[in-house]
Amino acid sequence: MKRIDINNYAPLITIITSTFNAEKDLEQCIKSVISQSYTNIEYIIIDGGSTDGTLEIVKKYEKFITTNLSEKDNGIYDAWNKGVKLANGDWIAFLGADDIYMHDAIEKYVQELSKLDYHSLDMISSKVRLVDDKGTELRIIGKEWVWNKFRRFMCTAHVGSFHSKSFFKKYGLYNIDYKIVGDYEILLRAKHLLKAAYFDEITVNMKVGGISNLNNAAIKEAYKAKKRNNSVNNVLVLKYDFFKANVIFFLRKVLNRI
Repeated sequence: MKRIDINNYAPLITIITSTFNAEKDLEQCIKSVISQSYTNIEYIIIDGGSTDGTLEIVKKYEKFITTNLSEKDNGIYDAWNKGVKLANGDWIAFLGADDIYMHDAIEKYVQELSKLDYHSLDMISSKVRLVDDKGTELRIIGKEWVWNKFRRFMCTAHVGSFHSKSFFKKYGLYNIDYKIVGDYEILLRAKHLLKAAYFDEITVNMKVGGISNLNNAAIKEAYKAKKRNNSVNNVLVLKYDFFKANVIFFLRKVLNRI
């Protein structure tokens, strides 16, 4: 794709979308990538062996897709790992098949990076708008990465984050033992050494289910990830975090039923 010069910095951006029977939403996702105002983009789609119309949609837009692969996998983090191995970009982002970038999202990322010491950064994140099936806003997520907060709760929005390619060389790929919070676990590995930037813009509409993207299975996996990476040493603190997350999950469930 054509290179656009923004403040003399125009990196190749790799966007990875994993799919599995995603025909309902995939076309809008793809359109949001290929219509970006910034166009130095490599787009990779990793499919898990879809049996619906997903692959027909991919074929429809294949001239805009740099690489596409369809084969059985071991879940979303396995698919993302395949995408990372194929990526050539300076920065790598992951967009869900039912998520949509704002039209100028990538340009805003690059503009922000151009103002920073981007060579030393591992990640840059933004805000994300959570929406329901009808596109109605539920809430805004995504805060600045601060280790003392992140070590206990996922405060950044993964779909609103760009990772430098060197990040994966330093900290490895996603752990496919996790099915829900692998994006949290990989950042826990870096601990306080993670070099992260943040900008206060909504870059993505992320579709979520009926109540929220927080559920009991995710809470248990996050607890396991924190223990595994020794992000919180005090057992009482770990148990308090686990209890607090369950309370929040319960309250959101109740509120969404009102």
